[in-house]
Amino acid sequence: MGVPCDDAVVIQAPEAAGGPSVISVSCPDKTGLGCDFCRVILFFGLSIRRGDVSTDGKWCYVVFWVEERGGRPTPWGLLKKRLLAACPAVSVASGLHNFYYGPQELMLAERPPQVFLLKFSCYDRMGLLHDVTQVLCDLELIIRRVKVSTTPDGRVMDLFFISDTRELLHTKGRKEETCEQLRAVLGDSMANCEIEPANAQIVECLQASPFLPPAITEELFNLELPEESPVGSPSSPSNISVKMDNSLSPSHTLIQILGCDHKGLLYDIMRTLKDYNIQVSYGRVYASRNGSCEIDLFVMQMDGKKILDPNKQRAVCSRLRMELFHPLRVAVMKRGPDMELLVANPVELSGKGRPLVFYDITLALKILQIRIFLAEIGRHVIGDREWEVYRFLLSDGFESCASQDKIVEGVTKMLMGWE
Repeated sequence: MGVPCDDAVVIQAPEAAGGPSVISVSCPDKTGLGCDFCRVILFFGLSIRRGDVSTDGKWCYVVFWVEERGGRPTPWGLLKKRLLAACPAVSVASGLHNFYYGPQELMLAERPPQVFLLKFSCYDRMGLLHDVTQVLCDLELIIRRVKVSTTPDGRVMDLFFISDTRELLHTKGRKEETCEQLRAVLGDSMANCEIEPANAQIVECLQASPFLPPAITEELFNLELPEESPVGSPSSPSNISVKMDNSLSPSHTLIQILGCDHKGLLYDIMRTLKDYNIQVSYGRVYASRNGSCEIDLFVMQMDGKKILDPNKQRAVCSRLRMELFHPLRVAVMKRGPDMELLVANPVELSGKGRPLVFYDITLALKILQIRIFLAEIGRHVIGDREWEVYRFLLSDGFESCASQDKIVEGVTKMLMGWE
């Protein structure tokens, strides 16, 4: 019988005020486990300052030194619970080195999470969409798609397609908790809060589509490394280095990475390696206070061999350089007489999107004092990759608040965690 081992995850408080907390995880290993851990940590808004990863192919030991961002308190108990859920289950009866994926994990792997439709209406105000997003994030509700529209009289109709990390949204208590939390933030202007399972037609609409206007595709999805830095970026292509070396280990390929730190950096790297079915056997991560990062990873393929194919080496290095320099795409474009903000990020092959993107975008627009007239989230297949695309139609008068470049800069810095 598999049971979760509570001491598999240990979280230590900072030794001094302002110092990092230390997260230690010891559990059975699997390909992509480091990506899963980094995704959980990113979901809770934490920044990884240092990291050590070690595995013998069966058991892994991971240590992360993390810091809080944005001033929001971290629910450490809940974080531990989510990290434990990401660990493969241990079979106590058979000994520590015999493990399997527990029934719940296998069940989640076999079917996608149930999607629910949350719909309500209220009167518009500055920062409304971000306040709603914060409530949903605090409740661990994953926003999969959004349809927000504003009527001429200032009333907003919100449609959120969501899934529940806790898998309780089918219960009356969880639905009431969600509506009560929203009503506490939105006040008496909120009406008709309803949560119901999304029907098959709606769920099908959430699947990736190859169709997107050509102008957007050309603007956002140039998959070559650009010669110039994105607006607001402290990095440049010249100070990013990704190298592979097969001479230092008889059984592993060393990937050496130098570049500029950003929010979710280690997640972006681990996600890329997971998509290529590359397993990290040993790794060390260091992000300095001046914004630079150094990462050494000893890796192997699923067959237990080094990465020797020159074509695969070039493909992996090129993808990693892109993820260091340009993990998210941000642009402001004309949409008839209006302006549209577009943000795109790649989706894991497992189907998971990047955490907190919608949260960060709406927070940046709230800080810039820009109202959102309409918002949509969709998934699209561009080239050989699936992308999550966020589209925001900005309300009239945004030009008096911020220029197009200012909007791109503000949203980019929020997404990347740059001051």
